[in-house]
Order: sequence, then C-alpha cells, then structure tokens
Amino acid sequence: MLNIIICGAPGCGKGTQSDLIVEKYSLNHLSTGDLLRKEIEEKSELGLIADNYISKGNFVPDEMIIDILMKKIDSQSSNINGIILDGFPRTVSQAEALEDLLEKRNKKTTILVDLQVDEQELINRLLKRGETSGRSDDNLETIKKRLEIYQEKTKPVNNFYKKLGKYAAIDGMGSVNEIFERISAVIDSKLES
Repeated sequence: MLNIIICGAPGCGKGTQSDLIVEKYSLNHLSTGDLLRKEIEEKSELGLIADNYISKGNFVPDEMIIDILMKKIDSQSSNINGIILDGFPRTVSQAEALEDLLEKRNKKTTILVDLQVDEQELINRLLKRGETSGRSDDNLETIKKRLEIYQEKTKPVNNFYKKLGKYAAIDGMGSVNEIFERISAVIDSKLES
C-alpha cells in the first residue's frame, strides 16, 4: 500500500500534482477540501458548520475532518494501490490522530511530499484561481490569512514527519511536468526501498 500525504501552502499545486500521482500510481485521491465543499454544496448539517469556518479563512475543527476522512478511508475498495491525502493533516494533532487511526487499521503513511513555492507566487496563483473558479476563499484578504495560518499551524506538521523519516521537500516552482518528475523520483525511491 502506498499512502502519500501531499502538502504545502495554499496555491502550491497540491490538487494538480495529486491528479498526476493518482494516475501514475493508481491511488485514490482524498481531498479534505473537496470532501468539505461537497458537504457545503449539499447543504448538509456538517456543510453548514464547515462553511461558517471556511468562509472566514479558518480551519474546520479536527474531529469533524478526521471523522469525514476515516469514513472515506474505511469505505475504500481493495483494488486500489493506496491513497493520497491532499489538505490533511493540517496540524500536528491531526497528524498524530491520522497515524494512530492508520496504525489501528494496519496501515501506515509512506511519505509526506511538501511542495515549496515562493509566497508571492502563491498569492498570484490563488488570485488567478479566484478569477477563474469563483471560489469565495480566493480573495487577497482571505489568502493572506490562510497563508498566516499555514505558517503557524501546518508547517510544524513537516517536522512531525521528518522525525518519522517520512518527509520529502519538493521544489514547487517550474512547470507542472518538472514538479511531477521531482515528486515521482521521491515516490519511486520509496517503492524501491
């Protein structure tokens, strides 16, 4: 089983790279953002609560995210090679909970891939995405808040996975294919070991 976490600041290209990784390695892409947006779109009770957090640039509480994610992981079919988590874990407590819950299911994380992109480039990408996608959270004020929260709460997750020997920093600047080649090299080295 290949269980990958892809992380990086908002706008670093996690979704784009996840799609390529899913295709090459036959993984199931689990994006907490997509799962939450689906709940919001369906106007479920969970979606309404989540929307209140997200529209202000805040994170949805850990318990809520972990519940959604574990239900999805538990429902996975056995004919896939693993999963790629996009947008989770975002805090050290989420990382600890994830590792604990995977261990209880006799699974483990293979690697955390950290896409590193310059801050100004992140802002430019997110503003451009906001223009084309209509996502309400892609405006300058919310983007800056999301980047601050990322630095404060999510970046420490990298150290958690460094201590486990499961961390890989990837230069997220360049063409989509160049970045994907860097990621593939790291994943392939894990498959060979």
